[in-house]
Amino acid sequence: MAETRIEKDSLGEVEVPASAYYGAQTERARRNFPVSGLRFPRRFIAALGAIKREAAAVNAELGLVPGELAVAIGKAADEVASGAHDDHFPLDIFQTGSATSTNMNANEVIANRAAELLGAGRGSKRVHPNDHVNASQSSNDVIPTALHVAAYTAVREDLEPALARLAEALEGKAKELDEVVKIGRTHLQDAVPVRLGQEFGGYAQQARNGLARLAAALPRLAEVPLGGTAVGTGLNAPPEFAPRVIARLAERTGCPFVPAANRFEAMGAKDAAVEASGALKTIAASLSKIANDIRWLASGPRCGIGEISIPSLQPGSSIMPGKVNPVIPEAVLMVAAQVVGNDAAITIAGMGGNFELNVMMPLIAYNLLQSIAILSSSARLLADRCVAGIEANRERCAELVERSLAMVTSLVPKIGYDAAAEIAKESVRSGRTVREICREQQVLPEAELAEALDPWSMTEGGIHAGGGGGG
Repeated sequence: MAETRIEKDSLGEVEVPASAYYGAQTERARRNFPVSGLRFPRRFIAALGAIKREAAAVNAELGLVPGELAVAIGKAADEVASGAHDDHFPLDIFQTGSATSTNMNANEVIANRAAELLGAGRGSKRVHPNDHVNASQSSNDVIPTALHVAAYTAVREDLEPALARLAEALEGKAKELDEVVKIGRTHLQDAVPVRLGQEFGGYAQQARNGLARLAAALPRLAEVPLGGTAVGTGLNAPPEFAPRVIARLAERTGCPFVPAANRFEAMGAKDAAVEASGALKTIAASLSKIANDIRWLASGPRCGIGEISIPSLQPGSSIMPGKVNPVIPEAVLMVAAQVVGNDAAITIAGMGGNFELNVMMPLIAYNLLQSIAILSSSARLLADRCVAGIEANRERCAELVERSLAMVTSLVPKIGYDAAAEIAKESVRSGRTVREICREQQVLPEAELAEALDPWSMTEGGIHAGGGGGG
């Protein structure tokens, strides 16, 4: 059996692997762009398949593609959407900036598979990749539509549930640990007491704010430019084509996709993707803050802060027996760094709109979908394999509160800032606690001193009102 077959495009004949569903244009691009080995993510290919499936049905309704061919195209596109032919999408992310090569890759795979379903051979052009599969479309409106469909569904199905899970885990931990008083820290220095529950409540709010930021960005991702064809004018596409296809996509996915308010904006610019990436970057910053605080609070376990314990998941050293590292928080920190880098690339790519077309769409699609995917995974890991197993080291928390110089802050309204500062200095010189020095100097009656230095009451805002200053 021949290992290759001959396919033709407008530039002439090309040898392609006999087993490949793709054709001449894909093979040319495969040879032209051996850059990185990076491929379009599964969700993007699924979105392409879904668009081609609904386009075939509408083209049949409009009498633009024969019904028999449209049915076969729909079946083949369904297979593409399900991942059955992912091995036949070999193209590198770094290719033509419109991703025309990948649109044609989809057209050729679907055309050859549809021809096969109709009893014809691969390369027979029984179903034509341009005339039939790509009817009423252009790469310039299909690719940005696929980008929005893939990103929107990924946020809804993956990232939103993951962030909600993290928020719930942090809220649960905040309630569980709310009675544990610990020392607060500002500038990495001891500050007045705070409750562990209050700290974790702050982390939970960061996760909830991330969900709100996503919700604010999603309406722009729901607008898709399908129907604009080459430059936004809709040349070669019936006016009713795009609204019907978009409505079918919305019904099939359960997502509120609508025609773009202005197709020239939606094709020439990628502001919606840049905006969404900005929300993802902010979420990355939030996860970084949460993960970093957790690993610091768990540091030690004997020679660090050690106010909490996190689950021991694996040995932490090839040379130090018994060492266990905060592996989940560290993984989250690396994800955050990657997402920030992705956002920088997306921002620069978003500036790559020249007149009627952005010419960095593959890069935007890859980075945006990667950011959504890795944020989703890391948020779930942080919730399930770290936060859920956190325990308070209560004795350590109480010890650090009692030893803190910042305990003197609650005395300021009673004895003044300068007198309180002298007590703090004496505590540094002698190594004794603020409480011990106050008792020795009889600064206040014992009952009043006990009330003033009660750590719990310091965490209830306003009880020790007075004084001023920051940090």
